[in-house]
Amino acid sequence: MTLWEARSLPDCLFCKIVEGTIPARKVFEDESVVAFHDIQPQAPVHLLVIPKKHIATMNDCEADDSALLGHTLLVAQRIAKEAGLAESGYRLVNNCGSDAGQVVFHLHWHILGGEKLAALNPAQKQV
Repeated sequence: MTLWEARSLPDCLFCKIVEGTIPARKVFEDESVVAFHDIQPQAPVHLLVIPKKHIATMNDCEADDSALLGHTLLVAQRIAKEAGLAESGYRLVNNCGSDAGQVVFHLHWHILGGEKLAALNPAQKQV
């Protein structure tokens, strides 16, 4: 049994993707991280990067998760570069909790890019 199998939840959508019981268009996978296309893209490029270990939210991370978190962010950077987003820019987003818009309670980051994205503050002028 691998570490992520010991720490997965049977009803978690992303744990099922990690297990392979739900298909996903994967762009990256190693022993601790998976990245795949979002099924409801909000930008021309919309990828999700998740640790295989089930952690519900950023608030549930512990000191022991620091190497995993760092690795996950470096994978996100690598994937963004491979998707051709590094030069023009991209947004890396983690929604923590339902008020922030988190829908799947398995820690993940959205990589969004491929076009000029709207400002996070609607009052902020686009340059």
